[in-house]
Amino acid sequence: MSQPSLDELLKAGVHFGHQTRRWNPKMRRFIFAERNGIHIIDLQKTLKQIELAQKLAREVIMRGENVLFVCTKQQLAQIVSAEAERAGAMHVTERWLGGLLTNFATVKKQIKKLKELEAGSEAGGSFENYTKKEQLMMTRQRDKLLKNLSGIKSMGRLPGLLFIVDAKKERIAVDEANKLGIPIVAICDTNSDPDLITVPIAGNDDAIRSVELITGAFADALAEARREAPVRNEVEEPGEATTWSSERGTEKERGDRGDGDRKRRPRRRRAKPEAIAARLKGGAEGTEAPEGEDAAE
Repeated sequence: MSQPSLDELLKAGVHFGHQTRRWNPKMRRFIFAERNGIHIIDLQKTLKQIELAQKLAREVIMRGENVLFVCTKQQLAQIVSAEAERAGAMHVTERWLGGLLTNFATVKKQIKKLKELEAGSEAGGSFENYTKKEQLMMTRQRDKLLKNLSGIKSMGRLPGLLFIVDAKKERIAVDEANKLGIPIVAICDTNSDPDLITVPIAGNDDAIRSVELITGAFADALAEARREAPVRNEVEEPGEATTWSSERGTEKERGDRGDGDRKRRPRRRRAKPEAIAARLKGGAEGTEAPEGEDAAE
């Protein structure tokens, strides 16, 4: 798997963190120094984390699961969506819909509705069998759904991994993934909390060149693993409606649907994110590097 060099990371400005007054002390282990009121990130550790992220991405693809890219920063959305499509992954770059993961049954209904609206408007972009008012309403509904769901139209089940740009900004996505035990790879600036992330990649999450370099390296690993992975048919999870409770976890929605007490197919057990992180590091990573270790200035 190809990795960016230390020189490439320097030129892209990956080592520039936030102002020292905005830092999160939990990022201390990834910080090399302070220059002119700005924290400087240790790029040696960034390279190690990129390698761990690529290794985890490969494992997920080999299991037949998919990856979801998340970045709602306007200036970075086009870069992230392009890399996700190149790697054959899904992406959310417009707005994170609350409950996208924890209330996935409802999101699947919206995706189904979008596909129906698209199929009904294929001939010249209009709904020929409806009145003008109905056509206008349906067109507006289609455009609204397409704006929010275009990157996840092929998501028939929950992703096996999330790749997030700016873990602090995308806190809702991080919380939902952690509730469901979905591992997370995220670009974490010096104001982020790395303890919430399975594989945090310390780096500048605002600069275009920085995000492009790290996201490209991750997408390369996905694309390479996808070429080597055995071909599998995408299997959708059952469409049974569920709700999420912080006390009881996932449970069926109340109400008589006429389907009796049909048993739900058991979901595949996921390893806990912290267990995944520990396995990837192999007990050798995550320790404080001795002072004097080579790092970017």
